[in-house]
Amino acid sequence: MRGLLLCGGKGRRIHPLRENKFMLDFLGRPLLLHIVDMLRDVGVDDFVIAGNQANGELLRQVTRELEDVPCRVVLQTEESGMAGGVEAAAQFLDGPVLVVSSNDVVEPAAYRKVVEAVESQQCDVALLTVRMGHHFPGDYLMVDSDMRVRQIVEKPEPGTEPSDLINVVVHFYRDGRRLLQSLSQVQVGSHDRYEAALGRMLGDGLRVLAVPYIGFWGPLKYPWDVLPVMEHFVWGVRRRVALSARVAPSAVVEGAVVLADRARVLEHAVIRGPAYIGERAIVGNSVLVRGGTHIGADSIVGFSTEIKHSYIGQKCWFHSNYIGDSLIDDGCSFGSGAVTANLRFDERVVKVEVDGVRMDTRMDKLGVIMGRGSQVGVNASLMPGVLVGPGAVVGPHVCLTANLSPGCRALARDAHHVEDMGELAPVSAREAMRRKLESI
Repeated sequence: MRGLLLCGGKGRRIHPLRENKFMLDFLGRPLLLHIVDMLRDVGVDDFVIAGNQANGELLRQVTRELEDVPCRVVLQTEESGMAGGVEAAAQFLDGPVLVVSSNDVVEPAAYRKVVEAVESQQCDVALLTVRMGHHFPGDYLMVDSDMRVRQIVEKPEPGTEPSDLINVVVHFYRDGRRLLQSLSQVQVGSHDRYEAALGRMLGDGLRVLAVPYIGFWGPLKYPWDVLPVMEHFVWGVRRRVALSARVAPSAVVEGAVVLADRARVLEHAVIRGPAYIGERAIVGNSVLVRGGTHIGADSIVGFSTEIKHSYIGQKCWFHSNYIGDSLIDDGCSFGSGAVTANLRFDERVVKVEVDGVRMDTRMDKLGVIMGRGSQVGVNASLMPGVLVGPGAVVGPHVCLTANLSPGCRALARDAHHVEDMGELAPVSAREAMRRKLESI
């Protein structure tokens, strides 16, 4: 069976994290390879990966380790969307094909359900669907009593949803050529050509089924969406300590914790699982890691730092910090005493400003979301839900209450002045004060 992985989209809404979401590292491997592993488990033995001009070489590098399975990388044109990815792979789409978006993280059972639906119910197309109790910025399905799709409604406004069924991009086609044929009948340049082609297939009388799914689904649209995906991977780990990992006798490692090759846990550190500590990462003296945390390779968590329920990328540095419910991409550093706030005083849902719009994250605890290579100075405070762009600098003592653009610096103004204090208090007065304090 052939699988087509769509990786050519521009991940602008995921800012300030990396655009190529499929390269986010989980448990020491890129997300893309986790998806490939799951597809192989359900019988996919031939892969086509659709990228774009900017990430094509990156995709080739990542997939080189797939030496035991055919894997081809094809490139779509700019701004051509999902339809462009399908058309770029046209020469390989004869016969059954499973179309998957790398932005939708599901369990292997999801892939298996759509394949079985086509094979057992003799339909032409099977679309994975999940029920959603609130508005989701995606496409909705309208179905009949037999779950046969009657209409696809593209991205309705809040309050106008035609159903509670979300169209998840895990689609199985009995014959990929029918999809290509429908795409050829949709005007090039029109919005959402892929969805329009599905609508044309419905109009042509093809049998398209919605396949309900109740397992894990992590759509990666906005940066805070990475936290549930991290939870999915971290909460699924079993305790494993690599032979080359080192744990000090006074350290405490509890529960489902993975210590990868050459990871180190120093004296009096506490790690309460589930947690993943990457290769060569160092958890320093008196550090506390808890709440389901993912720490990437080569990161150093220095003395007296607490990291709670956070995704930490590779080669990050910390020292005497509090990091809570945060997302920190590769190569970031925190000076001593810097902290992330993750809870509003009124304990309401944290909102994040994206492209000038305040968005509801549906999370009551959310810290900073920080792009690659950013730095935070000593004693800085970062308020809940602020976005720090790649390469930005939060200066010492800054209280960051708004987003910081890539490559910009937030510096504190002088908040003090210097004056002559005159004569110091006489020794006798200080001695009297000391004796008073001792008597308390």
